[in-house]
Amino acid sequence: MLDASALIPRLPVLASALIRPLPLPVLAMILKRLIRQSVYRHPSLFARLGDHATKGFLIDPIDLPFVFYLQPLPKDPKLTVHRRKNCRKYDGRIAGSLAALCGMIHGAYDGDALFFSRDIVVEGDTAAVLALRNAIDDCELDLFDEFTALLGPAERFLVPGLQPIVAQMQKRSGVVLRRVEVCL
Repeated sequence: MLDASALIPRLPVLASALIRPLPLPVLAMILKRLIRQSVYRHPSLFARLGDHATKGFLIDPIDLPFVFYLQPLPKDPKLTVHRRKNCRKYDGRIAGSLAALCGMIHGAYDGDALFFSRDIVVEGDTAAVLALRNAIDDCELDLFDEFTALLGPAERFLVPGLQPIVAQMQKRSGVVLRRVEVCL
């Protein structure tokens, strides 16, 4: 039997070094648009969270120099970015490599298997974290599609050129950057 954790790549050191100096206000502006648009495109995304929609979630890609704080309020969702040393208080935390977290979002890795192999760590209100994971699974997010939708009308012209670039980035890094298509 293969060790699943050995198959999950780490973000290359060079990529992490290039990300480190990113100005957080610019990243925050992009994330604000991304979360609002994602809820618009997937109205059920946070609707099924019920009481957990008021919780705060810390999403901690351990190989990045920052963390994401998500408050999935249905009418006013917030996704903010913070330097690791300035973490916010949270109700639930999910931590793991960027590859594990992206792979879980895109359906390449099973969240339960990642948890039991300790590739991801869940702390705090585990019921809330599980509800969040289920909501993301149900709407079948593709982060590439969500980001390119931010391009507005230019999306239809730029996406054909971006797809092979993203495919190469995914191939070289091993990080799942697109939703996995399941064939039955």
